[in-house]
Amino acid sequence: MSMKIYISKVNESWVVDRFRKEWYKYNSDISTKFIKRSSNLWIIAPWLWEKTPIKFLEEKNVVCTIHHIDFEKFDKKEEENFYKLEKFVDKFHAISNKTFDQLNKLTDKEIHTIPFWINQNIWFSIDDKSALRDKFGFSQDDFLVGSFQRDTEGYDLKSPKLIKGPDIFLDLIKKMNENKENLIVVLTGKRRQYLIDNFEKFGIKYRYFEMKNFNSVNQLYNILDLYIVSSRIEGGPQAIVECGLTKTPILSTDVGIASNFLDPKSIYSVNNFFNAETNVDYAYKKSKEITIPNGMNKFKEMFRA
Repeated sequence: MSMKIYISKVNESWVVDRFRKEWYKYNSDISTKFIKRSSNLWIIAPWLWEKTPIKFLEEKNVVCTIHHIDFEKFDKKEEENFYKLEKFVDKFHAISNKTFDQLNKLTDKEIHTIPFWINQNIWFSIDDKSALRDKFGFSQDDFLVGSFQRDTEGYDLKSPKLIKGPDIFLDLIKKMNENKENLIVVLTGKRRQYLIDNFEKFGIKYRYFEMKNFNSVNQLYNILDLYIVSSRIEGGPQAIVECGLTKTPILSTDVGIASNFLDPKSIYSVNNFFNAETNVDYAYKKSKEITIPNGMNKFKEMFRA
């Protein structure tokens, strides 16, 4: 039987849904959307693994992606669930060096460290940034700082999602706002109420844009003077390589794929943020290495190994 890869369904309107769709689009010759016809089962969202019938977990070559592990929340129940899954897994896929280090503490099974690809047809630099600023109603003198991730928990719109570090982002913006009268925060994405409420409270200028489509988000990246990742724990975030391809200046905490794609000087701790330096060329060069189709080649090698 020739190799046929089936990717488990997610349907959470999250980035892994896009990865699944893109994989099938560019690798139809070695993939199937019917689990019964597959030789390889790719569990791309491990929190949903129990939705897969046991008989397929036992029959197929199983590759499981681990995005990140939060050991502060890795209680006995989490541990038991991990090892229930692990017994079916033939090899693991870690999306970053940090995830590899986390996973390596839990299993002796084969681990492949491969960051997810990025679609250069969606994320790219636009030359006429002045026209874009005019389109969105910003002046050329505005200093625009972006944050496009969720900042509240799913169960309510008031509690900050602390692993994403919205409190860290807020503190940094408050300090920047003291010296930059022209600072405006650009927000998009769902569940932004924590930051919006606090920006209103502290008189920080911001604009929120509904995330209508990827084209509009790509344009928003292209008007920014700076994008800040403030997360405490991450698998990605994919915003790092999106900034890379759009040539958006970015500073990030040392999470997820940051060390894979950013100049070490662009990775900050809370105490040295104002000493960090953006390096657009470095991030662009690194991000370009994982564009489609090249960014998918190591995944094919992983399945064939």
